[in-house]
Amino acid sequence: MQSKGGFDPNILAFDTSGPHLSAAVMSDVVLSEHEVDLARGQAEALVPFLEARLSEAGGTWEDLDLIAVGIGPGNFTGIRISVSTARGLALALGIPAIGVSMFNALLDWDGPLAQPAQILSLPAPRGQAYVQHYRYGEPQSPPLMIDPLAPPARLELPANMKVRGFRAEDIARPFGATSEDAEPSRIAAHLARIADIRYRDANEANFARPAPLYVRPADAAPSKDPGPKILS
Repeated sequence: MQSKGGFDPNILAFDTSGPHLSAAVMSDVVLSEHEVDLARGQAEALVPFLEARLSEAGGTWEDLDLIAVGIGPGNFTGIRISVSTARGLALALGIPAIGVSMFNALLDWDGPLAQPAQILSLPAPRGQAYVQHYRYGEPQSPPLMIDPLAPPARLELPANMKVRGFRAEDIARPFGATSEDAEPSRIAAHLARIADIRYRDANEANFARPAPLYVRPADAAPSKDPGPKILS
Protein backbone atom coordinates (compact mmCIF):
# COMPACT_ATOMS: atom_id res chain seq x y z
CA MET A 1 0.00 0.00 0.00
CA GLN A 2 1.42 3.37 -0.97
CA SER A 3 2.13 6.00 1.62
CA LYS A 4 -0.74 8.32 2.49
CA GLY A 5 -0.81 11.50 0.47
CA GLY A 6 0.64 9.94 -2.68
CA PHE A 7 -0.73 10.59 -6.15
CA ASP A 8 -2.92 7.49 -6.00
CA PRO A 9 -5.34 7.76 -3.06
CA ASN A 10 -5.71 4.81 -0.73
CA ILE A 11 -9.41 3.96 -0.87
CA LEU A 12 -11.52 1.68 1.29
CA ALA A 13 -14.85 0.89 -0.39
CA PHE A 14 -17.72 -1.17 0.98
CA ASP A 15 -21.39 -1.93 0.49
CA THR A 16 -24.15 -3.63 2.50
CA SER A 17 -27.17 -2.55 0.42
CA GLY A 18 -28.07 -6.19 -0.30
CA PRO A 19 -27.74 -9.49 1.58
CA HIS A 20 -23.97 -9.31 1.41
CA LEU A 21 -20.77 -7.73 2.65
CA SER A 22 -18.62 -6.35 -0.15
CA ALA A 23 -15.36 -4.52 0.48
CA ALA A 24 -12.24 -3.56 -1.43
CA VAL A 25 -9.03 -1.61 -0.92
CA MET A 26 -7.67 0.25 -3.92
CA SER A 27 -4.60 2.37 -4.60
CA ASP A 28 -4.50 2.80 -8.39
CA VAL A 29 -5.13 -0.97 -8.56
CA VAL A 30 -7.31 -3.18 -6.40
CA LEU A 31 -5.15 -4.53 -3.59
CA SER A 32 -7.80 -6.54 -1.79
CA GLU A 33 -11.44 -7.35 -2.43
CA HIS A 34 -13.91 -9.85 -1.06
CA GLU A 35 -17.66 -10.37 -1.03
CA VAL A 36 -19.68 -12.78 1.09
CA ASP A 37 -23.39 -13.54 1.31
CA LEU A 38 -24.80 -12.29 4.60
CA ALA A 39 -28.47 -11.52 5.10
CA ARG A 40 -28.23 -10.81 8.84
CA GLY A 41 -25.61 -9.52 11.24
CA GLN A 42 -24.06 -7.03 8.83
CA ALA A 43 -23.68 -4.35 11.51
CA GLU A 44 -21.61 -6.63 13.75
CA ALA A 45 -19.55 -8.16 10.94
CA LEU A 46 -18.77 -5.06 8.87
CA VAL A 47 -15.85 -3.46 10.73
CA PRO A 48 -13.91 -6.74 11.27
CA PHE A 49 -14.53 -7.49 7.58
CA LEU A 50 -13.05 -4.10 6.62
CA GLU A 51 -10.06 -4.60 8.91
CA ALA A 52 -9.36 -7.92 7.19
CA ARG A 53 -9.32 -6.20 3.77
CA LEU A 54 -6.93 -3.55 5.05
CA SER A 55 -4.65 -6.21 6.47
CA GLU A 56 -4.64 -8.10 3.16
CA ALA A 57 -3.68 -4.87 1.40
CA GLY A 58 -0.82 -4.26 3.81
CA GLY A 59 -2.30 -1.12 5.30
CA THR A 60 -4.05 0.31 8.35
CA TRP A 61 -6.87 2.77 8.98
CA GLU A 62 -4.34 5.60 9.21
CA ASP A 63 -3.13 4.92 5.65
CA LEU A 64 -6.49 5.73 4.09
CA ASP A 65 -7.17 8.87 2.05
CA LEU A 66 -10.77 8.19 1.12
CA ILE A 67 -13.86 6.15 2.01
CA ALA A 68 -16.24 5.02 -0.75
CA VAL A 69 -19.61 3.62 0.27
CA GLY A 70 -22.60 2.17 -1.52
CA ILE A 71 -25.70 4.29 -0.91
CA GLY A 72 -28.30 2.06 -2.61
CA PRO A 73 -30.91 1.61 -3.79
CA GLY A 74 -31.42 -1.61 -1.93
CA ASN A 75 -32.26 -2.86 1.54
CA PHE A 76 -33.11 0.05 3.86
CA THR A 77 -31.38 -1.38 6.93
CA GLY A 78 -28.29 -2.40 4.99
CA ILE A 79 -27.92 1.03 3.42
CA ARG A 80 -28.19 2.72 6.81
CA ILE A 81 -25.49 0.41 8.21
CA SER A 82 -22.96 1.18 5.49
CA VAL A 83 -23.66 4.91 5.25
CA SER A 84 -23.50 5.48 9.01
CA THR A 85 -20.28 3.45 9.22
CA ALA A 86 -18.73 5.47 6.39
CA ARG A 87 -19.65 8.75 8.03
CA GLY A 88 -18.21 7.62 11.34
CA LEU A 89 -14.95 6.42 9.81
CA ALA A 90 -14.53 9.58 7.76
CA LEU A 91 -15.05 11.74 10.85
CA ALA A 92 -12.70 9.67 13.00
CA LEU A 93 -9.94 9.53 10.37
CA GLY A 94 -10.35 13.10 9.11
CA ILE A 95 -10.79 12.03 5.48
CA PRO A 96 -13.64 12.47 2.97
CA ALA A 97 -16.29 9.87 2.25
CA ILE A 98 -17.96 9.61 -1.15
CA GLY A 99 -21.33 7.95 -1.64
CA VAL A 100 -21.68 5.94 -4.86
CA SER A 101 -24.99 4.49 -6.02
CA MET A 102 -25.42 0.86 -6.93
CA PHE A 103 -26.25 1.89 -10.48
CA ASN A 104 -22.54 2.60 -10.88
CA ALA A 105 -21.76 -1.04 -10.16
CA LEU A 106 -23.50 -1.81 -13.47
CA LEU A 107 -21.21 0.42 -15.50
CA ASP A 108 -18.62 -1.19 -17.73
CA TRP A 109 -15.45 -1.62 -15.65
CA ASP A 110 -13.18 -0.83 -18.62
CA GLY A 111 -14.84 2.49 -19.43
CA PRO A 112 -17.31 3.64 -16.77
CA LEU A 113 -17.41 7.24 -18.01
CA ALA A 114 -17.23 6.50 -21.74
CA GLN A 115 -20.69 5.05 -22.26
CA PRO A 116 -23.38 7.16 -23.99
CA ALA A 117 -27.10 7.21 -23.17
CA GLN A 118 -28.37 4.17 -21.35
CA ILE A 119 -30.88 3.08 -18.76
CA LEU A 120 -29.42 1.13 -15.86
CA SER A 121 -31.74 -1.27 -14.07
CA LEU A 122 -31.52 -2.96 -10.67
CA PRO A 123 -33.92 -5.48 -9.08
CA ALA A 124 -36.50 -4.03 -6.71
CA PRO A 125 -39.04 -5.79 -4.45
CA ARG A 126 -41.99 -7.69 -5.89
CA GLY A 127 -40.54 -8.03 -9.37
CA GLN A 128 -40.20 -4.30 -9.91
CA ALA A 129 -37.05 -2.54 -11.13
CA TYR A 130 -35.09 0.50 -10.01
CA VAL A 131 -34.04 2.39 -13.13
CA GLN A 132 -32.04 5.52 -13.85
CA HIS A 133 -30.98 7.30 -17.02
CA TYR A 134 -27.18 7.62 -17.29
CA ARG A 135 -24.98 9.36 -19.83
CA TYR A 136 -21.20 9.01 -19.85
CA GLY A 137 -21.22 7.64 -16.35
CA GLU A 138 -23.38 10.35 -14.78
CA PRO A 139 -27.08 10.21 -13.80
CA GLN A 140 -29.35 12.38 -15.94
CA SER A 141 -32.60 12.07 -13.98
CA PRO A 142 -33.88 10.89 -10.60
CA PRO A 143 -34.17 7.11 -10.17
CA LEU A 144 -37.56 5.47 -10.52
CA MET A 145 -39.17 2.21 -9.46
CA ILE A 146 -41.10 0.74 -12.40
CA ASP A 147 -42.85 -2.34 -13.68
CA PRO A 148 -40.39 -3.78 -16.24
CA LEU A 149 -43.32 -4.95 -18.38
CA ALA A 150 -44.82 -1.44 -18.52
CA PRO A 151 -41.98 1.11 -18.46
CA PRO A 152 -43.20 4.74 -18.49
CA ALA A 153 -42.86 6.73 -21.71
CA ARG A 154 -40.57 9.26 -20.04
CA LEU A 155 -37.82 6.65 -19.96
CA GLU A 156 -37.43 6.86 -23.74
CA LEU A 157 -33.95 7.96 -24.79
CA PRO A 158 -32.40 9.18 -28.05
CA ALA A 159 -31.56 6.82 -30.90
CA ASN A 160 -29.03 4.08 -30.16
CA MET A 161 -30.06 3.94 -26.52
CA LYS A 162 -29.27 0.86 -24.48
CA VAL A 163 -30.81 -0.74 -21.41
CA ARG A 164 -28.39 -2.60 -19.15
CA GLY A 165 -29.15 -4.63 -16.06
CA PHE A 166 -32.15 -6.36 -14.50
CA ARG A 167 -34.84 -7.43 -17.02
CA ALA A 168 -33.19 -5.20 -19.59
CA GLU A 169 -34.91 -6.84 -22.56
CA ASP A 170 -38.39 -6.25 -21.11
CA ILE A 171 -37.65 -2.58 -20.42
CA ALA A 172 -36.02 -2.00 -23.82
CA ARG A 173 -38.74 -3.64 -25.93
CA PRO A 174 -41.32 -0.78 -26.00
CA PHE A 175 -38.60 1.68 -27.07
CA GLY A 176 -36.99 -0.48 -29.73
CA ALA A 177 -33.74 -0.22 -27.78
CA THR A 178 -30.88 -2.65 -27.45
CA SER A 179 -30.48 -4.47 -24.17
CA GLU A 180 -27.88 -6.27 -22.11
CA ASP A 181 -28.73 -8.43 -19.13
CA ALA A 182 -26.26 -7.76 -16.35
CA GLU A 183 -26.02 -7.58 -12.59
CA PRO A 184 -23.66 -5.73 -10.27
CA SER A 185 -20.32 -7.49 -9.98
CA ARG A 186 -17.19 -6.71 -8.01
CA ILE A 187 -19.40 -4.22 -6.23
CA ALA A 188 -16.91 -2.63 -3.85
CA ALA A 189 -14.19 -2.50 -6.49
CA HIS A 190 -16.57 -0.68 -8.85
CA LEU A 191 -17.45 1.79 -6.10
CA ALA A 192 -13.77 2.39 -5.38
CA ARG A 193 -13.01 3.10 -9.02
CA ILE A 194 -15.86 5.59 -9.41
CA ALA A 195 -14.87 7.30 -6.15
CA ASP A 196 -11.26 7.46 -7.33
CA ILE A 197 -12.32 9.28 -10.51
CA ARG A 198 -14.46 11.74 -8.56
CA TYR A 199 -11.74 12.32 -5.96
CA ARG A 200 -9.19 13.24 -8.61
CA ASP A 201 -11.59 15.52 -10.49
CA ALA A 202 -13.22 17.39 -7.61
CA ASN A 203 -12.23 19.74 -4.83
CA GLU A 204 -12.31 17.90 -1.51
CA ALA A 205 -14.39 20.71 0.00
CA ASN A 206 -17.16 19.91 -2.46
CA PHE A 207 -17.73 16.35 -1.23
CA ALA A 208 -21.12 16.06 0.42
CA ARG A 209 -21.57 13.55 3.21
CA PRO A 210 -22.90 10.23 1.91
CA ALA A 211 -26.67 9.91 2.16
CA PRO A 212 -28.92 6.90 1.53
CA LEU A 213 -30.54 6.70 -1.89
CA TYR A 214 -34.12 5.68 -1.23
CA VAL A 215 -36.30 5.28 -4.32
CA ARG A 216 -39.47 4.08 -2.62
CA PRO A 217 -41.10 4.72 0.76
CA ALA A 218 -39.95 2.60 3.67
CA ASP A 219 -41.99 -0.55 4.28
CA ALA A 220 -42.48 0.38 7.91
CA ALA A 221 -44.21 3.72 8.41
CA PRO A 222 -44.33 5.55 11.75
CA SER A 223 -47.41 4.86 13.83
CA LYS A 224 -50.31 7.28 13.33
CA ASP A 225 -51.50 6.73 16.91
CA PRO A 226 -50.77 9.59 19.30
CA GLY A 227 -47.86 9.04 21.64
CA PRO A 228 -48.32 8.53 25.37
CA LYS A 229 -48.84 11.64 27.47
CA ILE A 230 -45.78 12.47 29.55
CA LEU A 231 -46.66 13.35 33.14
CA SER A 232 -44.28 15.67 34.94
